[in-house]
Amino acid sequence: MADENIHNGGGGRSAHGKGGDGKGGGDGIRTFPFPVDLSLLGVGMQVGPMGAGRTWHAHAPLHRVHRIDFHIVMLFTGGPVRHMIDFAEYEASAGDLLWIRPGQVHRFAPESEYRGTVLTMQPGFLPRATVEATGLYRYDLPPLLHPDEARLAGLTAALDQLRREYEDAATLPLSLHTAVLRHTLSAFLLRLAHLAAGSAREGRADAPGDTTFTLFRNAVERGFATNHSVSAYADALGYSRRTLVRAVRAATGETPKGFIDKRVVLEAKRLLAHTEMPIGRVGAAVGFPDAANFSKFFQQHTDQTPAAFRAELR
Repeated sequence: MADENIHNGGGGRSAHGKGGDGKGGGDGIRTFPFPVDLSLLGVGMQVGPMGAGRTWHAHAPLHRVHRIDFHIVMLFTGGPVRHMIDFAEYEASAGDLLWIRPGQVHRFAPESEYRGTVLTMQPGFLPRATVEATGLYRYDLPPLLHPDEARLAGLTAALDQLRREYEDAATLPLSLHTAVLRHTLSAFLLRLAHLAAGSAREGRADAPGDTTFTLFRNAVERGFATNHSVSAYADALGYSRRTLVRAVRAATGETPKGFIDKRVVLEAKRLLAHTEMPIGRVGAAVGFPDAANFSKFFQQHTDQTPAAFRAELR
């Protein structure tokens, strides 16, 4: 069984360990890998019923804050269920969906009874074109989705079909079985992505320049811990600064600099809230070697000092 990873922040080094206090084993937030050993035939996805005793890792403290490095989609048939994702508490009822993306900090509520179907997907299981079309890494889209009756029927039927294909591991050779799963999963995710884009009331998922934004967003996710420069991202991606500004504004309604800063602040909040890292080390982990500059940046964006933010959550 794979060990869980303990990360010290975006872009930083990682180590292996088994801290049990839900705060990253000391200096980081615990991150759990996709459970390939629990997946039928080792394919890069799982789908099945939610319920007590089902987990993606034997050591995963589901009731404590942790990260996962894969996607989770939960379709609820009961509720209400309260679930924390990146400092926001969401309440889901029967017919709602929660979409949690890799790297997001989240926590299950021990007092809630999770009933329904859960889908997990390993990054890299779907081809890049499908990833872009389905918005798998659209962190700007809402995690909690409330489909109407018609959309819920379509999503439920698609997810039921995916589950049947997943559980039918004997009819086809593994290569064809995996191909069928990818196509069936794509059909479900396309419905889900359409719902998510509509829920955001943006209508931006198909906007011109969305591919540019996707590349920018991925680059920021890889580099925000060391690179906060819009011009540097534009140069690395081969776009003019003006083209990047237009694409990011079309996709998110904000500037590239605002997008970068929001990602840095989120990671800083995660580390302040869920680790015991000194504030200076938190700043260094998100690209501020000088603690005073980090405190000034954090206060500018949150109206709180890092120390005050941490104390409020303790």
